[in-house]
Amino acid sequence: MHTIKIRVIRLVALWALVLFIAACEKHDSYTADPRTNFEALWKIMDEHYCFFEYKQVDWNEVYRKYSVMVSDTMNQYVLFDFLGKMLAELKDGHTNLVSSFDVARYWSWYEDYPSNFNSELHKSYLGINYLIAGGIKYLRLSNDQIGYMYYGSFSSGVGETNLDYIFNYFRDCKGLIIDVRENGGGSLTYSDRIASRFLTEKITVGYIKHKTGPGHNDFSELYPIELSPSDHIRWLRPVVVLTNRHSYSATNDFVNKMKLLPHVAIMGDRTGGGSGLPFNSELPNGWIARFSASPMLDANKQDTEHGIEPDIKVSLTPDDLLKGKDTLIEEAIKLLMEQQGNRQ
Repeated sequence: MHTIKIRVIRLVALWALVLFIAACEKHDSYTADPRTNFEALWKIMDEHYCFFEYKQVDWNEVYRKYSVMVSDTMNQYVLFDFLGKMLAELKDGHTNLVSSFDVARYWSWYEDYPSNFNSELHKSYLGINYLIAGGIKYLRLSNDQIGYMYYGSFSSGVGETNLDYIFNYFRDCKGLIIDVRENGGGSLTYSDRIASRFLTEKITVGYIKHKTGPGHNDFSELYPIELSPSDHIRWLRPVVVLTNRHSYSATNDFVNKMKLLPHVAIMGDRTGGGSGLPFNSELPNGWIARFSASPMLDANKQDTEHGIEPDIKVSLTPDDLLKGKDTLIEEAIKLLMEQQGNRQ
């Protein structure tokens, strides 16, 4: 029952958005004309993108800049690159242009940051005997005292039974590490499902609003998003969540929830953000524009589009890398063991 209210709120917001966009963005006929498609894309974003004011983007100035460069002689590849560059002015990882031959994307939101993750080093910690439940890899570290879960994508499903097996496997552990580094997001359903395993009571984890008109500031009221404790096995011992800049979208949402809990510490680097729920709209030539349409705020009604700061800043050091050590995992183990010592 605890997910019903969350789903109702999201459905109300998204249904209103669907009706509004469907009414405004329906095209009667196909055309590959560059000017027509440029005007259509600019208008779609102008009326429905949700972060103009927050990101301080002058979309009218963007129009003036790009409008003079549109040419009737542009072939589809040139036009695609051109429109992709216009969308990149928004600096939004949720904003893409999708064609049959390519996807325009903005990746500087994480490329300009240190990775704080090394895939080969990470494999050495997992070894070959780790377990897999749904999309989660898990094992025990530090003489079986610390549980470790690696979730590489919220697009990889994880069921309640999967989580029951994981937490039962960790039943004798003193602490738990949840590693969501390099997790670019996916389904909010799994964010809710996992986070609910750490709650003792229902809490407000954030707020959502949606566009109600074409103006840049035409938004609905804020709707609270609440999450209740799971009816399944829960974990109330110390937890460390490991993050890096590539922890994005649904992962950002998960970190936002976990950061509210007193027995959880967020460790690593600032997350990548991506707090706007994405939506799709079609151009006259059939290409798809994907963009942030509904802002999701944290429990303090603050935007997390640019990411969430960790409670404890830790980076992967070159010295540890040479020694075959993952600084973030080692620091998480150290913190959890210290906490256990202080409790005894």
